[in-house]
Amino acid sequence: MSLRLGDIAPDFTAETTQGTINFHEWLGNSWGLLFSHPADFTPVCTTELGKTALLRGEFERRNVKVIAVSVDDLDSHNKWVPDIQEVNNVEVNFPIIADGDRNVATLYDMIHPNASEKATVRSVFVIGPDKKIKLTLTYPASTGRNFQEILRVIDSLQLTANYQVATPADWKDGDDTIVVPAVSTEDAIAKFPKGVNVVKPYLRYTPQPNK
Repeated sequence: MSLRLGDIAPDFTAETTQGTINFHEWLGNSWGLLFSHPADFTPVCTTELGKTALLRGEFERRNVKVIAVSVDDLDSHNKWVPDIQEVNNVEVNFPIIADGDRNVATLYDMIHPNASEKATVRSVFVIGPDKKIKLTLTYPASTGRNFQEILRVIDSLQLTANYQVATPADWKDGDDTIVVPAVSTEDAIAKFPKGVNVVKPYLRYTPQPNK
C-alpha cells in the first residue's frame, strides 16, 4: 500500500555508510529528507548525491537531516562515494542506506515494477519532526531531481506549519503568502500586522510573517 501525506513514516533499522541507524531515533526532532536512487555508479545519481552534499549548509539551516537509499550493498556504496566526491569536489556528508534486502524500498514503495523490477525509482519523502510524511515526489530514473525545488517546498512546509498561511504558485522564501480560508479577513488584519491585501474574499495576500 502506498504511503500518503499525513501517514507516519515507517520506522526501520538499517546499515548505512555512517553505521547502523534506527530511522526515527536518528531523525530525533529534526525534519528529514529520505530519497532513493536507482543504483550506485550511475551518472545521474552521481550528480544528485553530489548536489545534496553541496547543499549541506542549506539543509542544516532548515534543521533537515538527509539520508539516501538504494538496493546496493554497503561495499558498493563505500566504493562509489569517492567518485561522487571527486566529480563534485565535495565531501559526502550524509548516510547512504544499504538496502540489499529491499526492506526500506518496500516500506516506502520505491520499486515500481513497470519502470524497473529491481531498481528503485527516484523517490523523495520529506518528513516532519512529528514523523509524519509532509511531501512525496517521484521522478523517473532518466530525470535528475531539482534540489532547489525541494528546498523551496521545505521552506513552505516549515512556514505553513507555524503560521496560518499558504504559499501561492511559484512562491519562494521572502515572497508574499496567502491567508488561509479558515481565518476571516477581520481576524487576518489583526493577526498579520504587516498588512492584508484583499484581492477576492477568498484570496488575501500578506507579507511572509516570519521575515
